[in-house]
Amino acid sequence: MRRLTYFVASTIDGFVAGPEGEYDFLAAVGDHMETVLAEYPETLPVQARGPLGIADAPNRRFDTVLMGRATYEVGVPFGVTSPYPHLRQYVVSGSMAAKPDPEVELVPGDPLEFVRELKRQDGAGIWLCGGGRLAGSLRTEIDELVVKINPVVAGAGVPLFAGGFAPQAYDVTEVRTHKSGVLIVTYARRED
Repeated sequence: MRRLTYFVASTIDGFVAGPEGEYDFLAAVGDHMETVLAEYPETLPVQARGPLGIADAPNRRFDTVLMGRATYEVGVPFGVTSPYPHLRQYVVSGSMAAKPDPEVELVPGDPLEFVRELKRQDGAGIWLCGGGRLAGSLRTEIDELVVKINPVVAGAGVPLFAGGFAPQAYDVTEVRTHKSGVLIVTYARRED
């Protein structure tokens, strides 16, 4: 069965974006990016792949990306309507009226059942790109967390997980420390 991995950047206090969706305070440069380029090249959007010399890099872990509407719309003002053409792209939104791009599928219904169906299909891993509300609604289906913890405190913003109180235990399987101050921590959902 395929696995759902929430691969995301976060602040020390657990925010993936600011109150208005801003993310420029999260480190996009530094030695931690060597890890991302080597192990997660498919998580870089199309506009960055060429300049980084990975335009033709094979997908290493994922063949599918799942995004919430706000995460997807970050690139739209810049004309990027298919940010990950090297992956099957899905946008979960109950408010988008039409499919945003021919290469992007719209998921207007229940994301939980949709992910369960994706996991039953053949293929590589499924990357949950964001955001916090979508992650909160899919918490029970997230098999792995890979959190790039940035050495910054935001104080407010979009939380890593939005939703009600429902503790779920995870085991730390790997911690990588970088000179940039970014920790890349991998967690596996603990099976009770």
